[in-house]
Amino acid sequence: MTFTAKLPLVALTAVLSIAATTASAQMAPAAPATTTQAAPAAPAPAAPNPAVGGAAMDANKTIVENASLAPNLTTLVAAVKAAGLVPTLSGPGPFTVFAPVNDAFARLAPGTVDTLLKPENKATLVKVLTYHVVAGKISGADLLAKIDAGGGKVVLTTVEGEPLTVAKEGPAVSLTDVNGNKSYILVPDVRQSNGVVHVVNGVVLPKLNQPAPAAAK
Repeated sequence: MTFTAKLPLVALTAVLSIAATTASAQMAPAAPATTTQAAPAAPAPAAPNPAVGGAAMDANKTIVENASLAPNLTTLVAAVKAAGLVPTLSGPGPFTVFAPVNDAFARLAPGTVDTLLKPENKATLVKVLTYHVVAGKISGADLLAKIDAGGGKVVLTTVEGEPLTVAKEGPAVSLTDVNGNKSYILVPDVRQSNGVVHVVNGVVLPKLNQPAPAAAK
């Protein structure tokens, strides 16, 4: 006698339902993974602009505007005005200016500044002042990088047209003019709206038609 097992109809329906549910779950696509993007970092705040002669320097003002506020740059400002360079140094630039302090001018040969400020010597005064200016904005870090790339020194071409040699001397940075006179940077990286100023302790001089006055050593 042969026995054939038969599932009740209700049980068979339940089995088919479970199989269909399992197949549907296996075929369903996985939900896409969500990624959270980090918010961009806020830019680092700029370092405070160095003061010059105790006066605050505003990075949004021009070279002439800031220099006019510094009590130790009054001789330079008077020379810039006498040379008619105020419009140029108030323009968009950008310029890199090596700005001698009052004491630097005072160490020139006696009578040199008074002579340069005379109207008949305006052309010579322009040469002297533009020898302290380089086109473009060259920060202190840029200067050091150029010095390192040059094996310890870099030769810059000034707006006046003659070269100015910048070098590292221990922790100091020196400027040497075409006559061999030296100056040193006292306050680097004074930011301006139209460039950057590096305050220096000596006057550098180009070749002049008359004998060049001696600058501070």
